[in-house]
Amino acid sequence: MWKLDGDFLDWTRSELKGRAKQVLRTSYWKAFLVSLLLAVLSGGVSSCSFNSNGGTSVKFPLTGSHDSWTDFYNSPVFVAVVVGAILLFIFLILASIAFHVFVTAPFEVSVMQYFKQAASEDVNMNYLVYSFQKGRYLAIVKAMLWKNFLNFLWFLLLIIPGIVKGYAYSMVPFLLGDNPGIGTKRAVELSNRMTNGHKWKMFVLDLSFLGWYILGFLALGIGVLFVMPYDHSTKAELYKVLRQQALYDGLSNSKELNLSEV
Repeated sequence: MWKLDGDFLDWTRSELKGRAKQVLRTSYWKAFLVSLLLAVLSGGVSSCSFNSNGGTSVKFPLTGSHDSWTDFYNSPVFVAVVVGAILLFIFLILASIAFHVFVTAPFEVSVMQYFKQAASEDVNMNYLVYSFQKGRYLAIVKAMLWKNFLNFLWFLLLIIPGIVKGYAYSMVPFLLGDNPGIGTKRAVELSNRMTNGHKWKMFVLDLSFLGWYILGFLALGIGVLFVMPYDHSTKAELYKVLRQQALYDGLSNSKELNLSEV
């Protein structure tokens, strides 16, 4: 049990990480697969590649007089190529945004639900489809869209406020895992209040993983994949502490968080 230190539950990095390691001892490879799937989906839309061995290509004149270049730039072909390139770029941007909103963001909630439940000894890969089940999907999409939109607006102001609000809204995926119907604004509001007074310690917690991630990047980047389960599992432990704090402070209640069903 966590002990109270004044008005706050006295959690430490070592305790959270210790609990995360305990969970991963018996389910690491499942956690690795879950983290890998999230990493792949977070990569967004794959880039397209073209080569000279096949497909349709457009050849531009490499030599010629000034008049021939001028004629080419003024030709319908050049205009069509430019317009097509712009439209393709816009399409890829919109497709990437749509993919994140309707696939990656709700899948992130499913992943956090998996790690949260695993922290309670409920290791079940079925949680990967948690967000996509009827009655949950649209509510989760709306809440995650609102959370990411607000965070984006803060980043437009300045980097530091954006980072601070990123920590403030970081509990939203876990809250939606507990109760997808908690409400778009309520999820953001409760996450903001839950993290109040904890943001600096959360930042330091993230810094404690920096060395592991650097080593992962040095290992051709592949090593990062092996760190992510540890990171996600630790964040799930953090959420459990902050949830307990929220109940203690009266910020929420068991009914709102569906604790009787967890």
